Amino acid sequence: MKKRIGDAFMPADEYGRSLHNGIGVNLLVREVAPMAEFLRDVLAAELIYADLDFATLIVFGSSMMLHADHTYLDHPLHGVICGVENRGIGVEIRVYGCDPDMAESAARQRGDVILSGSMDKPHGLR
Repeated sequence: MKKRIGDAFMPADEYGRSLHNGIGVNLLVREVAPMAEFLRDVLAAELIYADLDFATLIVFGSSMMLHADHTYLDHPLHGVICGVENRGIGVEIRVYGCDPDMAESAARQRGDVILSGSMDKPHGLR
């Protein structure tokens, strides 16, 4: 359930397609603003955009996104973070430029746990 009023800084699919290479970190947070302020004030992060649901920042040259817990109601991680008092479990590390189907296949061959298989996301990523 989104709390944002109005449009985001750019359409989600356009933003997703802009993420090409490198590592991106996505943190799930109770509230976006306090974490965005912490990253700006303590780590000198460059705040690109923030609203009640989402923020995007550049931290030491890497992309970082903050998503409020309430935006993950339909995400596989929601069941994992639901009711967790201590934070840190809601972290996604995204490797841009990696073929997700090949990575998933290699992980399955190793017998690794797959939380959610590769799929096209509405925001333009796979």
